Amino acid sequence: MKKYIKILGLLAITAIQFSCSGNDASDTEAVNPPDATDTFIRASDVSFLPQMESLGTKFYSNGKAEAMLTTLKNAGCNTVRIRLWKNPVNGRSGLSEVKQLAQKARQAGLRVWLTVHYSDNWADPGEQTVPEEWKNLNFADLKTAVTNYTSTIMTEINPDIIQIGNEINSGLLWPQGNLISNEQQCIALLTAASAAVRSKAPNTKIMIHYAGVDGGATDWFFTKMKSIDYDYIGLSYYPVWHGKDLNVVKNTIDALGQKFGKKVLIAETAYPFTLLHNDQTNNIVGTSDQLVPGYPATPAGQRTFVMEIKNIVKTSQFGQGFAYWGGEWVAFKGPQSTSGSTFENQALYSFDNNALSVMQAFSKE
Repeated sequence: MKKYIKILGLLAITAIQFSCSGNDASDTEAVNPPDATDTFIRASDVSFLPQMESLGTKFYSNGKAEAMLTTLKNAGCNTVRIRLWKNPVNGRSGLSEVKQLAQKARQAGLRVWLTVHYSDNWADPGEQTVPEEWKNLNFADLKTAVTNYTSTIMTEINPDIIQIGNEINSGLLWPQGNLISNEQQCIALLTAASAAVRSKAPNTKIMIHYAGVDGGATDWFFTKMKSIDYDYIGLSYYPVWHGKDLNVVKNTIDALGQKFGKKVLIAETAYPFTLLHNDQTNNIVGTSDQLVPGYPATPAGQRTFVMEIKNIVKTSQFGQGFAYWGGEWVAFKGPQSTSGSTFENQALYSFDNNALSVMQAFSKE
C-alpha cells in the first residue's frame, strides 16, 4: 500500500483506553507457542515498529507501559505481518531488521507473515520498481535473482506465510514482470518465487496479493494466476479507495474462493477512530465523506468496522483471516513533524499511545 495524503488540521483527542492483560513482559520473552488448532488468521502489520522503538516510542495498555507485541498477543492476535524490502537506503524493512522482528514475534508467541515487495521501497499497484541491484539484469538473470533471493528469505526467516509480491495488480519488477505488457514473464517470475518457497519450506503458505475487491477485476487477475502454485488469495480493502459496500467484500471473497479453490484473506484493512490529527503530516483519511455509513470515526466505530470485516471473512467457507494495516503507525516523530505518520488516526492506539478497544477484534471468538 502506498500512502497518499489529504490535508487536515492539527487537533487533540481525548485518549480512549482499552484494557488488555496486566502482563508487562517484554516482547522478547518467550511465551506459549501459537495454538496449532487456531487456524483463522488474526493479524496486524507491525512493519514500522523497529523504527519507532529505535526512537524511544512507548506503547500502553490501560495506561500501563506494555510492548506492542505483548498487547497484540494478549488481545488474541495470532500473526504479525511484516514487509520486506530488498536493499532499502536506510536499512528499514531490510532483511536484517525483518529477521530480528520476526524472531521477536515468534518469542511473543506469534506467527510470521512476510510481504515481500521485490523492491527497495514501496511496491503497490502504481509502482513496482526493480531493486537497484537488479536493474540491469536480463530476464533470465532476473528470474535467477528472484529464485536466489526468495530462497535466502526462506533460509533466514522461514515465515509461516509469504506474499510473493505486494499488491501486484499489474505484476511486479516492472517493466520485465509487468502483467499487462509482459504477461508470460510476470507469470514466470511468480512461478520461480513459488518454486523457491516450496523447495525450502513446503509447509509455508504462499499468498498472491491484489489491491481491491472489485469482482470483475479480481476475477480477471486471479484467472491470470491459475498456473502458479499458491495457497491463499490476499485482498486489500480500504473504503477510501475500494468502495464502501461491505456486501461487495463478502461477495468477492465467496466468488474467488469458489472459482479458484483457494482460501481468501483480507490482507490489509484499516479504519479511523477520529478525523483529527496528532502531527503535521497529512493524513490519508480525514473527512466524513470517506467513511462507511454506519461506522463513525470513533473508537467504537473503528472497533465495529474491523469486527465486521472479521465476521465477513470468518463466516465465508473460503475465509482464512484478516490483517490490520498501520496499527502501530502512531505520530512517533512528535506533534510538529511533517514526515511522521499519515495514519495515526487509523492506528490501534489513541493519540497518547494507549491501546484502543479495536484490539477486541483480534479475539478468537
